[in-house]
This record gives sequence, C-alpha cells and structure tokens, in this order.
Amino acid sequence: MVNVFLRNNKAVASFLTIIRLYLGYFWLTSGIGKITGGFEVTGFLQGAISKATGDHPAVQTWWATFLEQVALPHHELFATLVMWGEVLVGIGLILGLFTNLAALGGIMMNFSFLLSGTTSTNPQMVILTIFLIVAGANAGRYGVDRWMMPYMRKQWQNRKGHKKLAPAV
Repeated sequence: MVNVFLRNNKAVASFLTIIRLYLGYFWLTSGIGKITGGFEVTGFLQGAISKATGDHPAVQTWWATFLEQVALPHHELFATLVMWGEVLVGIGLILGLFTNLAALGGIMMNFSFLLSGTTSTNPQMVILTIFLIVAGANAGRYGVDRWMMPYMRKQWQNRKGHKKLAPAV
C-alpha cells in the first residue's frame, strides 16, 4: 500500500521533486568543488585503511583490503570516478533525467563513504535516496523522465519488434 502510494501519487511526486533537487544540488556542488579545487583521494583512502584496526574498527577488514589493493593503487581513476560521478548524479537528479539510475549511483557512493568510516551527511542522504528509488518513475514525474521514459519505452518496443524472425516453413 505504501509502495503504491509512493509510486503513483502526484502530491508525493511533488515532494520527491523537492528531495531530488536537494540531493542533486548537494551532489553537483560537491562534484564541481572537487573538479575545480583539485581533488586527491590518497589521504582519504589511507585514513580509511587505518580505521580498520583496533578493538572497534570503523572500517571492516574486507573493505580496507579492497581500498588498499584496488582503490589506492588506482587512486587517480577513483578520484576521477568520484568527481564526475558526483557531478553526473547531481545533474541527473536536478533534471529528473534517468532519476533512478542517478539515485542508485548516489546511494552507491554514499555507502562507499560510509564503509570508509565517514559519516557526515551520508546517512541522511541514504534515507532520502531510498524514497527516490522505491518511488520509481514517480520520482522523475516532474522532470525530463516524464518525456524520456515513454520515448525510450517506445524505442525499446520498436527495436524488439525488428528482431522477430519469420516462422520457419
């Protein structure tokens, strides 16, 4: 019942638009700040790895191992992914373009930051983003998705129709 309400109600779509714009602004300004201010992840990664020790580690061992063996050696790639990921998530949420994909990208980054031992605004962003994801298309009702999703659905159906083969005789 709650799911149907979130997915279909126009008043909820208005509220979701406010959430979308708030989160989108946060992501976009964070990403632009990183791009224009010079962003380096090495210190952050090393700090997260160091939080994986002690009696009550803030970072789990498996995540610290990933950071140490994958992210740290490729820190330039990860810095680029974070900067541009934040910008693209922000643009997607603000415009309401591929809203669910943008929300999934955002929540994935939030969880990555949380797993790395950084709380900040990530928990509140996760909670708000869950509403966008559960609401599905209603989260983008008052955005570009209103026109993009029907267009893409039509293109997908046309494409599927061209792939059908005539029955063998």
